[in-house]
Amino acid sequence: MSVRTTARNGISRTATTTATGLRATAVAVLAAAALVSCSQGQTEGGLGADLSATASPSADQAENADSVEDAEPAADEATEEPTAPAEPAPELVRDAFATLQATLNDTCTPGAGDCAYFLGRVTRELTELDEAMRADQKGPGHFKQPLADMKVLFGKLGEDRSTPHLEKHFSEIVSTRDGINTWMQDHPDDYR
Repeated sequence: MSVRTTARNGISRTATTTATGLRATAVAVLAAAALVSCSQGQTEGGLGADLSATASPSADQAENADSVEDAEPAADEATEEPTAPAEPAPELVRDAFATLQATLNDTCTPGAGDCAYFLGRVTRELTELDEAMRADQKGPGHFKQPLADMKVLFGKLGEDRSTPHLEKHFSEIVSTRDGINTWMQDHPDDYR
């Protein structure tokens, strides 16, 4: 009886090993099929391409050689782009104004230690809006009032962007921001 049990266990283990091997093979075949279908989507013909064309890549070697020769000049032309870095496009007035508007409900108390971020941010947003208005296709003449207000503010601030200096000019910074907001609300075509 022990011989039968041993024989059955051996057959059972062999069947289990074979089944596991078949499952692993099936998974590998499915993975390979998925890779093939994904790579066909990246060819010229896309997913609807003729599968016979991708099945035998050496069918038209002469035609492929001609297309490679045609592609070489195109590749050379693509690498002849100017090497100078392109300057970033100025921020649109609409986008710059939106970030300034996001500060409208914010404030701080000068001298209380909570103004560093707020005043730095409002000053930065005003600077970016100034740059966007000067670069806008409508021209700086269209934004005459806000640009004049920012010029006065930046003249008072100078280059010093330290917190104590910005706190000293707190009312000018906030009133310039609010004045520009009012002007922009009267010119909705500039920010919508």
